[in-house]
Formats: sequence, structure tokens, C-alpha cells
Amino acid sequence: MPKIESVDLFYVSMPVVEDISDGSQDALLFRVAAGGTVGWGEAEASPLPSIASWVAPMSHGFCHPIMTSVLGESINSPEDIARIAARVKRRSLDILQTDHTLSGLDEALWDLLGRMRGEPVWKMLGYRKSWPKTPYASQLFGETAQETYQKAKQVADAGYRATKFGWSNFGLGTPKQDADHLMAAREGIGKDGILLVDAGCVFDADVERAAKRLPALKAARATWYEEPLDRDALGEYKALSKRTPKVALAGGEGCYTFQMAKQMMDFAGVGFIQIDAGRIGGITPAKQAADYAKAKGVTFVNHTFTSHLQLSASLQPYAGLREHEICEYPVELKAVAMAITRNTIARDKNGQVSAPDAPGLGMEIDVDALRPYLVDVSIKVGGKALYETPKLRA
Repeated sequence: MPKIESVDLFYVSMPVVEDISDGSQDALLFRVAAGGTVGWGEAEASPLPSIASWVAPMSHGFCHPIMTSVLGESINSPEDIARIAARVKRRSLDILQTDHTLSGLDEALWDLLGRMRGEPVWKMLGYRKSWPKTPYASQLFGETAQETYQKAKQVADAGYRATKFGWSNFGLGTPKQDADHLMAAREGIGKDGILLVDAGCVFDADVERAAKRLPALKAARATWYEEPLDRDALGEYKALSKRTPKVALAGGEGCYTFQMAKQMMDFAGVGFIQIDAGRIGGITPAKQAADYAKAKGVTFVNHTFTSHLQLSASLQPYAGLREHEICEYPVELKAVAMAITRNTIARDKNGQVSAPDAPGLGMEIDVDALRPYLVDVSIKVGGKALYETPKLRA
């Protein structure tokens, strides 16, 4: 039975990281090798803390370095992936970075297993078909309403039926300023376009401030109002949901466990649950969330604002859910994110995208393109090297 022989973590980054809400500026990649096969995954996390959680000396019985729960473990089935994850979570229970780090590992293990079996991940998850999804062009609001209009028109001209604007200055100014951006976005995408809005938790737990944007959201015919409040303000989410009958609430990208996602679906009144496989602990708990969303009558949506490797991983958990058909599709990726894979998940002739029908995650890592972005890291404790940037290889 194959055993996990090695796990390499690679920190890649743009030469200059800007102070903007763009998660595609750096990445933490996982390369897992077992039985002559290699799998890759990506954690949607600050890379250095996750590397530290991988190698940090044991602090106490529930603060083991994550690597000690992984290396040498057997990997032959989905049950093995779940077993390894349970071992990691138990032994590293008090390391708050554990779920982020586990996300990249879990994705790499699914990719590895799929390549061993010659099957796509979605098929191993029990789906018979990977249904096409309608991608929404995911981007930041412009600095001005005119810039927002131009960005909206650009993606509409490129054939996107849906677009999402978020973060930037939304919620930081007056309701009138936000309304100008919303109407500019609506004008840019046209009357039939699907408009989605991400407030980026800007209103903390203030329901009244968040509610002041509702008239403009309704006037712009926004489909959802994403993360207007703190991610754990479930009671406030519920109160706001009662005031938005025509604009559903969306949230969930900040859910770092299945239980957090479940509580949001149970208590926050969201119509859309947005799960990031690179944050929630990987594909395994993301699939749990997708199953629960289906049973609960909540629409499951991927959250992805990084590479096409991560896009593939985020599509797998709901690839077989035909009715849950909208997906986040980043269109403003930085060069390092585009360098991660040789291939991309392109739109088909109908403008839709699907989880790849190829072994594992179906993405090929471009190590040559990544080398200029590799960050040299060394972690030493007591004079002993715990981590040195590994050699980047396919």
C-alpha cells in the first residue's frame, strides 16, 4: 500500500505585494508524493504561518507539528484522506492555523489519489457527471463609479453573463457613493446581466449601516449581498436577512470548518453559502458543506480568488449538483497565480466552465514559470533547521 513519502511546501509571491484585497498576490503550494505519483494542492492562507504550523516544535499534546501526522501514512482511498485529516485535527487541535494548512494538504491528497486511480476527484466524491457552471467574473470595485462601469462593460463585452464587484471603497463612504457604483455596474453589464455584490465585512456587526445599502441594491437588481457583516455575527445576519426579501444574503468564505458552514446555513439566513476549499480544510469538508446545503435548500457556490489549481479544487465538491450552477471565476489574477498551472479552466462555447474530466484535479503545475516567484525561507529553532525552501520540481 502506498505511503506518503514526502510533502513539500512552496511559498510563491509577487515581488511586491500591494495593500489591496487581492488574494492572488502570493500562494502556498503543497506537493505530495507517494508510490511514484505526485499530487498538488493550494492553501488560501498567509504562507509563512502555515509553513510554521507544518514544522513548529511540539508545544504540548495538542500542538504537534502537522507534518508528524502525515508523513509515512498510507494513502489508498478517500477514507485514508479523511483518516489523515482527523489525525491532523486531533494532534494539532490548538494550532489555529491547522485548518488553513490542512486545506492545501487535503487538496493535494485528492489530486494524488485521483492520479493514482486515473479518475477525476468529482467522480471519487460520488458524482456521475461534472455539470457546467455559469462563471461570474470576480473583481474589485473601481476607485470611481466610472471605473466600475468600465470594468463591468469589459467583462460583459467578453461574454460573461454574471459579474461580482467587491471590497475596494464599498461601505467606506456614503450610501449615495455606493449607490453610484452599483448603478454604474448595472449599466455596464446590461439589464439582463447577473450582478453580485461583496461588501467585504465592512459594516462589522452594524445591521443598520448595512441596511442603508439595501435600496440601492434592490434598484440595481443585485442577486446577492455578500458578507456585509462580520463572518461570525450570525444573529445580525439573520436580522438583516429579514429585511432583504429581494436580495439574498451570501457568505461562508470565512468558514474554516464544516461546523462553521453548517451554523451559517442554520442560523444566518443566507441564501447562498460560499465555500473556499483552500480555507475550510480542503475538498473533504467542502463536500460535506455542499451536501448539507443541498439538503437545507441553500445554494452552494465556490469561493475562489486565486489560481486555476484552486479553482479546480473549489469546483469538485459541487461538480455533480446540477441546480447549484453559479461559480466564482477570478478575472484579475496576478502573474504569480497565472504561473502556477500550464492549463486553465476555460469557458466553453456556451460561456460555462466545468470541473476537469481528467485524473485528480486535472491541472498541470508549471514549475519553470513558478521559479521566479519562489520565496526563499529558512526556519531555525535552537540552531536546528526545521524548514528550508525545497527544490521546486514537477
